[in-house]
Amino acid sequence: MKTTAYKKLLIIFVALSSWLVIHSQQYPDTLIKYLEIAVKNNPAVLQKYSEYKAALQKILQVGSLSDPELSLGVFLKPMELVSGNQVADIRLMQMFPWFGVLKNAKDEMSLMANAKFELLRDEKLQVFYDVQRTWYELYKIQKDISISEKNIEILKIIERLALVRFKSPPSNQPAVSMQTTSMGSSSGSSGLVDLYRIQIETGELENNIALLKNQEQSIIARFNGYLNRSPVTPVFMGDTLVTDSLGLSLIVVSDSILAKNPMLTMLEYEKQSLEARKKMVNHMGYPMMGVGINYSIINKTQFPMGMPSMNGKDMIMPMVVFTLPIYRKKYTAIQNEAELMKIAASENYQAAANSLQTEYYQAVQLYQDAQRRIKLYGNQFQLASKSFDLILKSFSTSSSGLTDVLRVRQQTLDYELKQVEAVADFNTAVAWLKRLMAFSQIQ
Repeated sequence: MKTTAYKKLLIIFVALSSWLVIHSQQYPDTLIKYLEIAVKNNPAVLQKYSEYKAALQKILQVGSLSDPELSLGVFLKPMELVSGNQVADIRLMQMFPWFGVLKNAKDEMSLMANAKFELLRDEKLQVFYDVQRTWYELYKIQKDISISEKNIEILKIIERLALVRFKSPPSNQPAVSMQTTSMGSSSGSSGLVDLYRIQIETGELENNIALLKNQEQSIIARFNGYLNRSPVTPVFMGDTLVTDSLGLSLIVVSDSILAKNPMLTMLEYEKQSLEARKKMVNHMGYPMMGVGINYSIINKTQFPMGMPSMNGKDMIMPMVVFTLPIYRKKYTAIQNEAELMKIAASENYQAAANSLQTEYYQAVQLYQDAQRRIKLYGNQFQLASKSFDLILKSFSTSSSGLTDVLRVRQQTLDYELKQVEAVADFNTAVAWLKRLMAFSQIQ
C-alpha cells in the first residue's frame, strides 16, 4: 500500500511539474517585460538617444577657442636688413572672441541638448503607449476568437438537442389522421430548418474566426515592430485582463500634463536656447582680439650696416590684432532672426499645450465611457448567462423555440465580448493619460 501511495504521489508531482513547465513556457513574457524590451531595442528610441548624445558633443565644440594660426614664410633670396639677412618669418596668432560669447554659445548648446533629451523621453513614452495600446488590441482580438470558438461549441450542443427533437415522434396518439400526418410533416420540416440555421450560424462563425486570425497576425507583426523583433515572433498574454488603475484624480492629471509633459519642456528649453543665442549674437557684434608673436630668422652678413652686436640676431615681435565689425546689417539680421524664432517657439508652445488639452479630454471621454461600460456589461452578462441557462433547459424539453435560444445565446456572448472590450478600452485610456502626464513604470 505504501508503494502504491508513493507511486500516486510521484505521478501527481510529475504532472504538477509538467504543468508548471508548460505554463512557464506558454507565458514567459508579460506586458512589463515587453516594455523593457521595447525601450532597449526600439529603433526610434535608439535614434533619439543617438541624437541626444550628438547634441552633447556640440557643447564641447562651441565652448572651445578657434584654432591658432601658424604661418611660415621663407625668402628664396635672403632679404638684406641693417642687422643681417632675413631668411624666414614665423607667425603664431590666437584669436579671442568678446567676453561672454563662448559662455553663451555653451549655454545655447546645453539647452538644445536638454531639448533633445526631452524628445528622447517623449519617444519612450510614445513607444510605451503604442506597445500597451497594441497589446490591448491584440487581447480583444484573441478574446473575440476564443468567444467565437466557444460559440461554436454551444451551437454544437444546441444542434444535438435539435437533432433529438427532430427524431422524436410528433404525437403518441394511437389514431392516425390526415391532420396528425400534416402536423408530423410540419414538425419534421421545422426540425430540418433548425438544423440548417445552426449550420449556417456555425459557418459564419468559422469564417469570422478566420478573419480574426488574419487580423491577429497583422497586430502581432505591428507589436513586434515596436520591439524590433521578427514579425512572426509569438506574443504571449494571460487569459484574464485586470483593470489598470490611474492612481490620481482627473484634475491632478490635467495639471500634471502641463507641468511634466516632455514636449512642453522641450519647447521651453528651445525658448531658453534662443535667448542664449540672442545674447551670443549681441556679443559677437563687438571686436575680436588676437594675440600672437612674430619670429624673424636672420643670418649674419659680412658687412653689417648697423651695430656689429646686432648682426645675425633673430627678431621677436609680439602682436595684437583686432577685428572691426563695421558691417552691422548681418549682426542685426541675426539678432532679429533669434527674436523671431523665440516668438515662434512661444506660439509653438501654446499650440502644443492646446493640443495636449484636447488629447486629455479625448482620453477622459474614453476613460469614463469604458468605466461605465465595464459596470453595465458586467451586469448584462450575468443576467444573459442566467437567461441562457434557463432557456436552454426549456429548449431541451421542447418548450422553447430555436429562435429564442439563438437570440439569448448571441446576447450572452455579445455582452461577454463587450465586457472584455470595455476593460481593454479602459486600460488603453489609462495608458493614454499616463503617456500625456509623462508617467512610466519603466525608466
